[in-house]
Amino acid sequence: MSDALQSWGRYPHARQRAVQLHDRHAPLPLLEGHALPRGNGRSYGDVCLDDGGTLLDARGLDRFIAFDPASGVLRCESGVLLGSILDLFVPRGWFLPVVPGTRFVTLGGAVANDVHGKNHHAVGSFGHYVHAFELLRSDGTRRTCTRDENGNWFAATIGGLGLTGLITWVEVQLRRVPSAWFDTETIRYSQLDDFFALSTGSERNFEYTVAWVDCTTRGPRLGRGVFSRANHCSHAPGIREPRRWNLRMPITPPLSLVNGASLRAFNTLYFHRAPQTTRRAPRHYRPWLFPLDAVRDWNRMYGPRGFLQYQCVLPPRCARDGIGELLDRIALSGTGSFLAVLKQFGTTASTGLLSFPRPGTTLALDFANCGKPVLTLLDQLDDVVAAAGGAVYPAKDARMSAERFRSYFPAWRQFEAFMDPTFSSGFWRRVTQ
Repeated sequence: MSDALQSWGRYPHARQRAVQLHDRHAPLPLLEGHALPRGNGRSYGDVCLDDGGTLLDARGLDRFIAFDPASGVLRCESGVLLGSILDLFVPRGWFLPVVPGTRFVTLGGAVANDVHGKNHHAVGSFGHYVHAFELLRSDGTRRTCTRDENGNWFAATIGGLGLTGLITWVEVQLRRVPSAWFDTETIRYSQLDDFFALSTGSERNFEYTVAWVDCTTRGPRLGRGVFSRANHCSHAPGIREPRRWNLRMPITPPLSLVNGASLRAFNTLYFHRAPQTTRRAPRHYRPWLFPLDAVRDWNRMYGPRGFLQYQCVLPPRCARDGIGELLDRIALSGTGSFLAVLKQFGTTASTGLLSFPRPGTTLALDFANCGKPVLTLLDQLDDVVAAAGGAVYPAKDARMSAERFRSYFPAWRQFEAFMDPTFSSGFWRRVTQ
């Protein structure tokens, strides 16, 4: 067994055997015990870990198969990175309709977690743009899944956390774009109510909206932050493409660099550096959509114990009060992250049985793993989310209880009928056994 493969949060630790996959036409290797397909490991908790089992590393399935320039439908193997698709097709005038906050997610991983982006309120989640995929089961059977053919398997696999079988290839719809640039606006706001007003006022005219929120303030400054909104530029602005920085966190420090003092200093500086009046500027898609990708291995800054990301969604009827209570508890705890993200989900129903996106307001942030205090805090945040009728995102989770998971995702029993009998994960065993 090896523990070299970790989740992006570097917690929890798991020991598993890794088997490299390179040929989508080949059967799965002979497996002893349980196994789990794995993409690029950018999930934060244990949905991509299989302690005591075998990880089927799909990064070797990285070939482009076909593209129809008339329709924009692209077929790739499941291990192709979303960033590789963008690198190839943006210069040709095509873009992925939905991207998460990092380019380093595989196509199969985007399907398995039904990822969402800054434009969910306008276009929904990734699963809405998947036309078809092939599912290879551990018994050697293969299913081509579309909305019409094997439609129940299609719905189970989108957002199905890799548990229904190995996705070998995916057909996804690309969209036309005029350039690689965005017309962006940045607005500093003073309190949580301003965020909701800006979101409501922006959703009709801006496809992309998101806010950085200061997670250290309370009282009248609770929820203050920096709101960003954007659309694809109608033409290239005649600006040189930004340099691709090759920054890297070179080592894992013995202690987390994210603590109460550094959080307060960073959050105060970031807030006050933002313009007091609306700033308009063209921005290339890479730094605007994927700011953390500029620093390789940034997860090391949390030290050897890693960190826990927490992302939840609260329904519209109680989002304002619920988000306020969450932020107040986080600020009182003195912990949190440099990049706390707040945005609105739209009303388009998700495709998958276990998909996370649903109407409401979503908050995401990181917590250094300091043991019991942070686990206790996250349990308290769960209480708020559950009371509001919200949910926590499995792709970002490392500790939610079985009781909470079953309340957040009531279709889990229905989903079990589609699971591959050999496939499992640390997450699934934790929340269902």
